[in-house]
Amino acid sequence: METLSYKHVEETLYREVLDNGLEVIVLPKEGFHKTYATFSTKYGSIDNEFAVEGQQAERVPDGIAHFLEHKMFEEPEGDVFAVFASQGASANAYTTFDRTVYLFSATEKIYENLETLINFVQNPYFTDENVNKEKGIIEQEINMYRDNADWRVYFGLIDALYHHHPVHIDIAGTVDSIYQIDKETLYHCYETFYHPSNMLLFVVGGVEAEEVFRLVKRNQAAKSFKPQGEIHRYFQDEPTSVKIPRKVSQLPVSLPKCMIGFKEKHAAAGSGKEQLRREIATKLMLETLIGPSSALYQHLYEQSLISDSFGHEYNAGKGYAFSVMGGDTQDPDVLIDAIKTAIQEAKSSGVPEAVFQRAKKKKIGSYLRMLNSPESIAGEFTRYRFRDNDMFDVLACYENCTLDEVNERLRELFDFEQMAVSIVEQSAN
Repeated sequence: METLSYKHVEETLYREVLDNGLEVIVLPKEGFHKTYATFSTKYGSIDNEFAVEGQQAERVPDGIAHFLEHKMFEEPEGDVFAVFASQGASANAYTTFDRTVYLFSATEKIYENLETLINFVQNPYFTDENVNKEKGIIEQEINMYRDNADWRVYFGLIDALYHHHPVHIDIAGTVDSIYQIDKETLYHCYETFYHPSNMLLFVVGGVEAEEVFRLVKRNQAAKSFKPQGEIHRYFQDEPTSVKIPRKVSQLPVSLPKCMIGFKEKHAAAGSGKEQLRREIATKLMLETLIGPSSALYQHLYEQSLISDSFGHEYNAGKGYAFSVMGGDTQDPDVLIDAIKTAIQEAKSSGVPEAVFQRAKKKKIGSYLRMLNSPESIAGEFTRYRFRDNDMFDVLACYENCTLDEVNERLRELFDFEQMAVSIVEQSAN
């Protein structure tokens, strides 16, 4: 068992990689009653073309990672949610662009729930009947989200930004793609991506690290897994240009919704640590420009061009990276022009030192508060780990980020040739 000490945040992690390749990391939090555990696979919606080392590349239907997430909770004896509930735990799962996460939180019977989590994720149960039944359920989910204005404006923007990269495809797939999925394909993708060597078990909260490792080792020793080579993921070449500069949809909304995005030209450039520094500099830059404390945000709010729904984010992964800003607005075009003008002025003048320092302190404060939330720690730790980074390096990145880096990102990211807009207008009826 390896001990990882992070003195600057007063945290100690315990880590071990088991013989079957499973990485297990435990973060005991003394005095915490709640424990939060995640069992994650490095497998998300963008992983639709791949090959295991020594095998030929193959393309599978979109939406399989999400489909697997749905089906994993079903077992011959019934629904696993009921088992967790009987043990005083709340369980859930989610699929993102690059990972699938199964989780539970509990204040009692922690080790029983941990064993339940591991066992159900490692015990797939697919039949022709339950797979076909799930297709109808997921079709309803896809159609439901198509009627959701927040979903439409956000994924409409990603679709406008990207020509070929699968990040622009709905995480659930399409109605056509899910009807191409069968039991055999699910088992094949499960065996590929749910191999222990592609997974991470992370436990944070009121636990004893030694007890967690004893339980997990005993559990895994009773199971057998064939050795598996490295998984190679393939992506079609993505042009640097945006696909559609402006995408407009119509839905019965009380106010139009508008999102503005900027696509990175060189999304995959740099090592893991370099990408982390770029992410931190970008988040700081966005906070200085358009965060709730910024002059631009206050001006737009006073002009009734934005509401409390307005926000921003930066999203980066394998072969993609983009920034997003937007929300509800009375006039999308006036909002777009105001933001473009503000960006142009900021690129010319740079970010003021005082504004930069205030944004940095805010981000550091938010990070430190996050360390008191087992749920946030588990989600963020896994996200960074699967991108070859360490969540506990984030604080140092914020502390060491310079004004020059932020201004460099300001001028590099905000290229209007790389900008796309997604708008959901009020439908006529």
